[in-house]
Amino acid sequence: MSLDVSPALLEQAERGEVDEAEFVDCVRTSLPYAWEMISSLVVQLKVDGGQFADNQTPPPDEQARGQLLRALASDAIRGALQRHFGVRLAFQNCHRVAVFPLDTSVDETHARFTSVRSQVLNQSPEFRDC
Repeated sequence: MSLDVSPALLEQAERGEVDEAEFVDCVRTSLPYAWEMISSLVVQLKVDGGQFADNQTPPPDEQARGQLLRALASDAIRGALQRHFGVRLAFQNCHRVAVFPLDTSVDETHARFTSVRSQVLNQSPEFRDC
């Protein structure tokens, strides 16, 4: 799953500087399922409050799953999304995405969510191929 990079954005990168807002827009248009997932979780976190908001529904197909993996496995994409939305992103399995506020009061909850223990407890046979 690659980003659909415009010629103008490619030119920026070749010159040495990339406008992050344009990069984020490239991510938005290239990975619409991942973008919508993260956007909706950010809204849920703002509306509901709490320490985090997460998705536990598997993606509808392999293309959507690939978008999530691409967005969250790339340090550059993940970092740009975190800065754009003002959240910390966490990821388990092939679909469990969570957004945490930047507030340090949720550091312990974030650490638990991203711990080895939580990863092991969040395993299931149906996730083996994701």
